[in-house]
Amino acid sequence: MRLTRKPFGRNESGVAAIEFAVLGAVLCLFVVGVGDLGMAFYSDMQVQNSAQAGAQYAAVHGFDATAVSNAVTNATAVTGITASPAPTQFCGCVTGTTMATATCNTTCANGMTAGTYVSVSAARTYSTLITYPGFPASYSQAATSTVRIQ
Repeated sequence: MRLTRKPFGRNESGVAAIEFAVLGAVLCLFVVGVGDLGMAFYSDMQVQNSAQAGAQYAAVHGFDATAVSNAVTNATAVTGITASPAPTQFCGCVTGTTMATATCNTTCANGMTAGTYVSVSAARTYSTLITYPGFPASYSQAATSTVRIQ
């Protein structure tokens, strides 16, 4: 009776489990990162929508800083959105693609009467799900919307 020895290094049992453990961890990290990025984009869109909702409120109901701020904060279910800086009303003249501030009810260089505008801002701080090397753990999201009300 002779004992035979299997050559060392030929046993392949368990290799698939080890490969799955290594690749599974990388895949999970990738999925979490993509999900986090998607949530950041969604949050940024909600900040922009909130600023637009405040501007629409001012266009329909007129300028009331408190009411416009409430429209901004209540525009979406996302928490932490503020009307910062506070909504402002100003007069201006539009020339081409630029706007210059002007005194209300004056005549602009193009012959039009200076319009009354409302500028509404929304802001939120987004915090990532996990800490990524080389990236901040949180960052600010902000949007501004301007509408002519008169």
